[in-house]
Amino acid sequence: MRKIILAILGLVLIVASIFIARKLIQNKNKVKPIPKKVMKTVFVDTIKNKTIPIIIPANGNLTAKRRLELYSEVQGVFKSGSILFKAGQYYKEGQTFIGIDNSEYYASVQSAKSNLYNSIATIMADLRLDFPEVFPKWQTYLRGFDMNTSTPKLPEMTSEKENYFITGRGIISSYYNVKNLEQRLSKYSMTAPFNGILVEALVTEGTLIRSGQKLGEFIDPTVYEMEVALSKTYARLLKVGETVELNNLEHTEKYSGIVSRVNGNIDATTQTVTAFIEVKNNTLKEGMYLEANLNAKKVDNAIEISRSLLLDGKQIFVVRDNILDMIDVTPVYFSDSKVVLKGIPDGTIILSKPVPGAYAGMQIKPFGVKNKKVSTTTESNKTK
Repeated sequence: MRKIILAILGLVLIVASIFIARKLIQNKNKVKPIPKKVMKTVFVDTIKNKTIPIIIPANGNLTAKRRLELYSEVQGVFKSGSILFKAGQYYKEGQTFIGIDNSEYYASVQSAKSNLYNSIATIMADLRLDFPEVFPKWQTYLRGFDMNTSTPKLPEMTSEKENYFITGRGIISSYYNVKNLEQRLSKYSMTAPFNGILVEALVTEGTLIRSGQKLGEFIDPTVYEMEVALSKTYARLLKVGETVELNNLEHTEKYSGIVSRVNGNIDATTQTVTAFIEVKNNTLKEGMYLEANLNAKKVDNAIEISRSLLLDGKQIFVVRDNILDMIDVTPVYFSDSKVVLKGIPDGTIILSKPVPGAYAGMQIKPFGVKNKKVSTTTESNKTK
């Protein structure tokens, strides 16, 4: 019985082996299916050369073009006036914003003027006798002498003898001494040289002001300048008088300015050149941070594309008969995200977006084109 069971099992194994062997032989002889070739769909663009403006981005803070730092040249107590000396106060041209008590010094000036007047009055009798021809003009000068106004200029000397006589009596030295005192007396009062705003006040009424002390800062709020530092590469592109577009950080406001000055030297440390942009607007304030776009120059017969489309060897991909190819180009200007190129014929079809793993000879399918080969028109443009 045992032998019979073993014989049956052996027979079953032989039959199963034959069946499996036939299946393996049949599968080996089957034709493997050819995988369908998948073509990548790409975005393309047709080239049309035009004039491309080169715009240089820059940024900086606004400062008043006309700024006056107020310093005292005399000493005294700050007197209160009709307008408070406070930050933010507006002054018209000619209005006094600082007055220092000058009563003591004013008395010294009046004393010196009185001495000058007495000196001239003393020589009048001698002038009548010795120089009758010049007596009338000195008499007229003496009659017009006013102690409460600025000392008038001395009469012009018409002869050498008259000059020696007047100088010998100390009239000339007394006159210039008075003028010097009057000049210093005028510094006890400060007036606004233009319409503007006081942006900093370091003293208040009643303060004892010392000579050389800073009192505040005064600006003209109608004209501002923005200082920007640009790479030396762009130094030759900047021109005084060029229009500049500016905007705030939020890009909610736009302003127009001009390049007013360009520094003649390049910073040795940063290798940058400084340019100044003048802008006028009633809504601007000193210290505002603005962004500027400087129109450096215009490039004819050029295109502007994304920097990601430019290959390391200064080449770009073009499409010829649904196949990628590469051509050499000439970069003219690089910005943060764009590059300006020359040397690409009109009608050339290029990639408008990068394709991962792209290579020359790669078959592609241009987006939006069905059953139609896309080819460049380089040769046809050349024949035209």
